[in-house]
Amino acid sequence: MDLVLGTMYFGTRTDEATSFALLDRFVAAGGRLLDTANCYSFWSSPTGHGGQSEAVLGRWLAANPGLRDELVVATKVGVEPTDDGGTEGLSAAVIERECARSMERLGTDVIDLYWAHGEDRATDLEETVSAFGALVSSGRVRRLGVSNHPTWRVERGRALAQGLGIEPWTALQLTTSYVEPRPGAQVPGKDHRFGWVTEETRDYLAEHPELNLWVYSPLVQGSFDRADRPFPEAYDHPGTTERLAALRAEADDRDVPASQLVLAWMVAQGWHPIVGVSSLEQLDSALASASLVAGIR
Repeated sequence: MDLVLGTMYFGTRTDEATSFALLDRFVAAGGRLLDTANCYSFWSSPTGHGGQSEAVLGRWLAANPGLRDELVVATKVGVEPTDDGGTEGLSAAVIERECARSMERLGTDVIDLYWAHGEDRATDLEETVSAFGALVSSGRVRRLGVSNHPTWRVERGRALAQGLGIEPWTALQLTTSYVEPRPGAQVPGKDHRFGWVTEETRDYLAEHPELNLWVYSPLVQGSFDRADRPFPEAYDHPGTTERLAALRAEADDRDVPASQLVLAWMVAQGWHPIVGVSSLEQLDSALASASLVAGIR
């Protein structure tokens, strides 16, 4: 299954019992890709720090010891707040320290996919790339990814890894959907300057088939299905009107929620949409997309 279960709010907004139930249902349906981060979710925690999501995943993995080898557990480093009001960044020392802490919370001796969560231009890129490569060389990480970075920095980092003879980034994590905001428009809650899939991203992926794309917030916080969650104003333009009309016509013809078609459309592109859900009903709707063939373009 190409869907990824996003676990951002596990242990904070989503209690442990519900988190376990969601994980059980996802895996029972054939899901194998789990996404978290060392900073999830600091903004929902009274401590101002993350780690709750990884800790819940670790307790669930411990309760289901036979499953670990079947799963792809992905986590991230780079944007956890520091006590002085800054951000941890991507220095070699931070990457080494936070990988160990994530492994401890997850209760695992290997991370399947480790992401550079956000840019750190205060640290030399070669230092960052070398530190990630060292984790793979030592067997603590299997694969590397990069999130919320401009394409030119991704390419430079991959070139550095090749020159050093170490593992490069082979996955991108960005946000997009079937509709997109106006170029340059501000979208509430999306404060990563280079967090969006662009035409350049698509071209880069086409030229590098060894890379794959994980898409966060693919359903724009429920806006495709829920009247109480309209699209942000930034999405109000003729392109959105046209695409939503086509999407809703197809959804009506098939008698399925529009969100299911959006997920099916993304999978048809070869992407991995990350579904962040808080109830079994939401998860079941997302899982139903796996049986659909998108009839939209």
